Amino acid sequence: MFDPSPHLVFPELRGVYAALSPFAETALRVAVGFCLIPHGLRMGFGYFPNSGGPVRSWRDLAAGLEKWGYPGPHKLWSIIILATELIGGPLLLLGLFTRPVAVPIFILLAMSVYDHTRDGWFWNVRGVEYPLIWSLAALYFLINGGGIYSLDHLIGWEF
Repeated sequence: MFDPSPHLVFPELRGVYAALSPFAETALRVAVGFCLIPHGLRMGFGYFPNSGGPVRSWRDLAAGLEKWGYPGPHKLWSIIILATELIGGPLLLLGLFTRPVAVPIFILLAMSVYDHTRDGWFWNVRGVEYPLIWSLAALYFLINGGGIYSLDHLIGWEF
């Protein structure tokens, strides 16, 4: 039978790991949710204009989706993408409706992985490594929920 408990080199640290695990999980959830917000503000409304992004409005995003070969309706997709980042991001950050909100976030980030494959692996040339890590982090919260330091847990609405 498979034993899922790790066999630690230093078993004395088991308590430390157990005590810190909820904080690490919370920090990851907050980081993923938070990072979606400025990205959505830049792409949807032109905030952070000198940050290197070519998309500065939802119309630019719709035109980009068409140019990049995504099937239409491009304006609708751009609004859905921005809603995912600007509504889903804060909800994930807070851990509210974590699993349901992680679904569109994971889909968006997984599509970004696909989109970035044409640029190779490395993040500094728009490669796949950066969106891959973020999509796997979103997948973690889709599977595990928001954790004990989330609003879901606080109000007892874990899905």
